[in-house]
Amino acid sequence: MFVRRGAAAAVVMSAVLLVGAGCEDPAPKAAGGGKGTAAATASPSATPSAGAVMPSVVGKPFTEAEAAVKGLVTPPVKARSAYADVTLAPDHGAWAVCFQTPAAGAAVQAASVVELSLVAAGTPCPGQAGATLKPSTAPTPPAPPATPTPKPVPKPKATVPTDAGSTGGDGGNGETASSSSGGGGADVYYSNCTAAKAAGAAPIRRGQPGYRSALDRDNDGIACDK
Repeated sequence: MFVRRGAAAAVVMSAVLLVGAGCEDPAPKAAGGGKGTAAATASPSATPSAGAVMPSVVGKPFTEAEAAVKGLVTPPVKARSAYADVTLAPDHGAWAVCFQTPAAGAAVQAASVVELSLVAAGTPCPGQAGATLKPSTAPTPPAPPATPTPKPVPKPKATVPTDAGSTGGDGGNGETASSSSGGGGADVYYSNCTAAKAAGAAPIRRGQPGYRSALDRDNDGIACDK
């Protein structure tokens, strides 16, 4: 009786061992409950490649040009209007590229800054960046009138009055009456008393035409009285 019971217990124990062996995982578990394997196989984030070359994006819409260089550099692509008097629209994705910096074929690094000058669809590119699209409508001020140069006015020639009793200025003895500023005479000059007498002007009192102190020897106010 005892032998049968021991044999039966041995059979049950063997069955338990076989069932337990079949439930074991044949592959070893990784640390962290299997999550490490998934993390190890995840794709790495994209980074700009060193020694890249700037593509040619002139003529392309900004959205397409931006996508072409976005993977080459880290800073965002800068956009600006190619015309100085045109404001860049907030939604400029369809604007065309006229100028690019760096130039096509130039080497770019991850830290390089890309600038694109744009024009609206249907607008021609300027000859150079920063040009003016619309000409200035401000009126040109008229030139000031030329100031005429005044012509010099000729001075009148001085005339020498002659005494009524003279014959054309000749005193009869070769002496000529002329203007003088001396002795109080009014623009009449006699070189000597002979000329004054020949002209019929003697005697000449102080203040009369032709009087001068040189002809009044005694200084009595009367010239050519002797």
